[in-house]
Amino acid sequence: MTVTARSDEEILGRGGVNDIDTILDICTTNPDVTSVIHTVEDNSDALFTWDYAKGARPQLERLYEKAKTSQWNAQTDLDWSIEVDPYEAFSIFSESGADEEYESNPDLPTAKWGEAEWREFSLESFKWRMSQFLHGEQGALLCTAKIVETVPWIDAKYYAATQVVDEARHVEVFAQYIDTKLGDSYPINAHLKMLLDDIINDSRWDMTYLGMQIMVEGLALAAFGFMHQLTPEPLLKKLLRYVMADEARHVAFGVLSLQEFYADLSQAELRERQEFAFEAAVRMRDRFLSQEVWERMGVPVRPMVENFLSLPPEHKPFQNILFSKIVPNCKKLGLLDAGDGWLRRRFEDIHVIQFEDWVDTGEEYEDFQVEEAAAV
Repeated sequence: MTVTARSDEEILGRGGVNDIDTILDICTTNPDVTSVIHTVEDNSDALFTWDYAKGARPQLERLYEKAKTSQWNAQTDLDWSIEVDPYEAFSIFSESGADEEYESNPDLPTAKWGEAEWREFSLESFKWRMSQFLHGEQGALLCTAKIVETVPWIDAKYYAATQVVDEARHVEVFAQYIDTKLGDSYPINAHLKMLLDDIINDSRWDMTYLGMQIMVEGLALAAFGFMHQLTPEPLLKKLLRYVMADEARHVAFGVLSLQEFYADLSQAELRERQEFAFEAAVRMRDRFLSQEVWERMGVPVRPMVENFLSLPPEHKPFQNILFSKIVPNCKKLGLLDAGDGWLRRRFEDIHVIQFEDWVDTGEEYEDFQVEEAAAV
């Protein structure tokens, strides 16, 4: 069966992955920066099922039982009396040496920055990352509620309902940490907003799974793991550990559900899913270009973004590791090599294919539960 190839313009709305003008314009023309309410059209049908028998999908039933015994309370299980120095809580630059890539380029506005400027930038980057996690968790809250409404299987509806509770707790805990420990926040990044809008707007229930459970939640799980490893701050460390245990179940939920559904799709239908996964990956990469932080620091954005996009993959450890959960999960779903291997080639283009043989979350989530029990 011949599958018609679509261009980057058709998939991404721009001429290429690194089209700098479009990447920057998306952020500068974001109309919702100061708005409290954002409306997205939801085109999905609500599906009732009159088959209430549990156990038709044993893996989902086990996941549901695990979720019921893994609930935690953000107010009683975390010690909010802990004093937090926001300058010391998390610094990707001082820990990873990423600032060297900016300091070593004499053509960049940051070439003459000293310790004080980098210290302030590190704090703003931390606030910005935590803010985007908060906004992403609200996206997950809405998307999981949509899964309850649209998925046709009762076992999936049962589990998704527990995830709605998880996501509400995640929104609560990130909002409280930002408000009480960091002081101020950032609005949602325009690239993240575009992705969340696309996921909610799509009428097909499996696209909600793919966009949120596999792509957004997979990236979040990797990012939380990275931050958990580096932060010395005890409240943040425990908060992230609780959230990671939840997120591992959420991604596993997506993997286990979509494996069954994708087995019966045509090549043309699989290509649509491949293209959506690639679009989501690019949007999430663009989300981490830190445009809003550079602006708040009074630095011209274009040269900073251009410099980052031109760096070789080995000089972008944080951005690359974000895909360590996404790529193996796409491979397990059969998306990586479906058809002519289109998604494999595109992941090669954005330099993340090296993660394809890392453990997928469909197998990994049990380990998170064991580690969580030992850590608490």
